[in-house]
Amino acid sequence: MTLTYDELAQKNKQFLWHPFTQMQDYLESDPLIIERGEGIKLIDVNGKEYYDAFSSVWLNVHGHNVAELNQAIMDQLQKVAHSTLLGMANVPAIQLAEKLVEITPEGLNKVFYSDCGATAVEIALKMAYQYWHNRGFTNKKSFITMDNAYHGDTIGAVSVGAIPLYHRLFKALLFQSHTIPYPYPYRHPDGEDPVEAMLAKLEALLQEKSEEIVGLIVEPIVQGAAGMIVMPEGCLRRVADLLKKYDVLLIVDEVATGFGRTGKMFACEHEGVTPDLMAVAKGITAGYLPLAATLTTDEVYGAFLAPYEEQKTFFHGHSYCGNQLGCAVALENLKLYDKLNLVEEVARKAEAIEPVLSELLTYKHVGDIRQKGLMIGIELVADQATKEEYHWNDRIGVRVTQVAREKGLLTRPLGNIIVLIPPLVSTVEELTDMIRIIGEAIREVTEGAVTTVHGEKTLQGSDAT
Repeated sequence: MTLTYDELAQKNKQFLWHPFTQMQDYLESDPLIIERGEGIKLIDVNGKEYYDAFSSVWLNVHGHNVAELNQAIMDQLQKVAHSTLLGMANVPAIQLAEKLVEITPEGLNKVFYSDCGATAVEIALKMAYQYWHNRGFTNKKSFITMDNAYHGDTIGAVSVGAIPLYHRLFKALLFQSHTIPYPYPYRHPDGEDPVEAMLAKLEALLQEKSEEIVGLIVEPIVQGAAGMIVMPEGCLRRVADLLKKYDVLLIVDEVATGFGRTGKMFACEHEGVTPDLMAVAKGITAGYLPLAATLTTDEVYGAFLAPYEEQKTFFHGHSYCGNQLGCAVALENLKLYDKLNLVEEVARKAEAIEPVLSELLTYKHVGDIRQKGLMIGIELVADQATKEEYHWNDRIGVRVTQVAREKGLLTRPLGNIIVLIPPLVSTVEELTDMIRIIGEAIREVTEGAVTTVHGEKTLQGSDAT
């Protein structure tokens, strides 16, 4: 039975609780209900098309309804959908592990599967902690994180998170972490170098407490949920060198930055850094199925090898670790990367759209544009000269994305920051069109500018009635 939009909308409001959504506001709106996807566009139940300009929460790589990826899942379904990885193996999990070792930074030779970015991070934290304890360094119990870090929503991942809006309520449930700044040039005090300031604080902390610190976790090169903050060149390399000097592990969260998003297969490649542990997810299956992995070195893995009686086993696992369907589509996804020369294409397209993006800086209320590959954040400000932020209650980011949706583009804001994280296969022409729509939406909301929607002139924003 085919349900009408009104029937679906009523059932949606009656039964669903949406993530990261204030439901009181949501229940007062007409919900967007997606029916299908074709290429880089999503299509709702009323037939309207939208650019998927945030890749369905930073996941999508090749667009929707891709024949090769569909076929990979169907082929695997003819064999087996799932069997456990606890004490036994399966064919696509083995093959994918080999491929991941091949494409990640040299030295990451062991793969531990899970089902989402937060669990991949959780595993990395527990693995790092137990590594030191298995070696007899039982004083190492704490971690270093960075201001406004986001690593997922499980309790361990939240413990190394540092976005107050998301994390402060759960403080009583969390283990303690040391927090240092993430270099944020646009909002760093004048007269002080943000990288030098951060490194000074990091080294001071390491000098005082390295004997009790397990590791530092960082979103390499781009801090995503904080607002697409791009780390200045050379910073990650210097962080890695300091950690090695003080015998502290480096954990990189490549959940958002991995699989070509920044113009390298993995962001830490921009500076030739091999971490001790790496969490990956999102683009691993091109947005098709839940799958994640934590990769580590032979050094870390070796600390868990011992006689059974010593109980140095890593006692962690998920029901769907190494699921065959997920691994099969991930393998096909990576074949498409090679076939399309996708990572190099991302770097080329990112460079091509830089001038188009820079035009937005001429708008009265665009304060900063941050880009690394196809990870883009556009920071909106109440006053360009003073960098004064809009108040939370102004809902500027929300309002801009609502207007963009009316114009056929979907994304979600990070406060006052508009995010553009399109499918990696998007063409330069499509990317340019997305930027045009975002630009129109920004002007309508922040300047009350007149633009057109479906050929009709509209007036929206702070000056509209």
